Amino acid sequence: MPSYLVTGAAGFIGRSIAAALLARGETVRGIDSFITGKRANLVGLEAMEFIEGDLADPAACAKACAGVEIVFHEAALASVPRSVADPVGTNRNCVDATLNLLVAARAAGVRRVIYAGSSSAYGESPTLPKHEQMLPAPISPYAVAKLAGEHYMGAFTRVYGLETVVLRYFNVFGPHQDPTSHYSGVLAIFCRRMLAGQQPTIFGNGEQSRDFTYIDNVVHANLLAAAAPAEKVSGRTMNTATGSRITLNETFAILRELTGYSGQPAYAEERAGDIRDSLADIRLAGELLGYKPIVDFREGLRRTAEWYRGGGGQE
Repeated sequence: MPSYLVTGAAGFIGRSIAAALLARGETVRGIDSFITGKRANLVGLEAMEFIEGDLADPAACAKACAGVEIVFHEAALASVPRSVADPVGTNRNCVDATLNLLVAARAAGVRRVIYAGSSSAYGESPTLPKHEQMLPAPISPYAVAKLAGEHYMGAFTRVYGLETVVLRYFNVFGPHQDPTSHYSGVLAIFCRRMLAGQQPTIFGNGEQSRDFTYIDNVVHANLLAAAAPAEKVSGRTMNTATGSRITLNETFAILRELTGYSGQPAYAEERAGDIRDSLADIRLAGELLGYKPIVDFREGLRRTAEWYRGGGGQE
């Protein structure tokens, strides 16, 4: 039986975690509904048992959790703009799905669930860096939904004894991120457009900053969270990022160099629900997990641009 379940296994982060587990020789099961996941992301994961199913369906959750020891819960509609356009759909695919998964995990005797939290929980607080003791202040339906999942994780630990770990991701990017949708991460879109000689769009004046976190750092944190002693990490929430930030204008300048793009960006109105700045305090993850970033921003951006240059992300 599979030891690990990865939800959202055909998505960007889920696929990356599954690949790392398989490379380690683990037995892995994945589930995805393909609402946003791509079948192309399953290429190279043939050793993984795969279920096409929707976590909003309790029966699919029960099937996915059967016999599993550890769950990496990456499935979500991970988009602020999409949540503004469709808050009900976001709630269904984030909150309902997470609760269904936790109920199924408890019933199946799963030992630990590791949850993909979001830095959007911090909202627009001007305090930098963001630390885990700050009062959450979500400003978009997506942020509310992801924060609700965090609270469900904590409740299932306190009430039922299920081990849970919440990793709050900050602006994850890297290979296998979908660049074809306007809901996609900004770096995926920038890479695709600039490599094609097309003008990218920056929403706002470009001076907003992000703690962009290369995918290998997120995978590293998840594997550490799976192995950490329960007495240190169960029921805890911690940031997963690099502890540094860069503006979108600075990011564009680096990508110009990496892609050979010769133009300038277009600027448009800020998008509803977007925050101004993000920067993580990652000391707690260091203390509890022994986590520290293993790939810095510029190297991650170089690897990402090369992946798209080589045809990655093509339909």
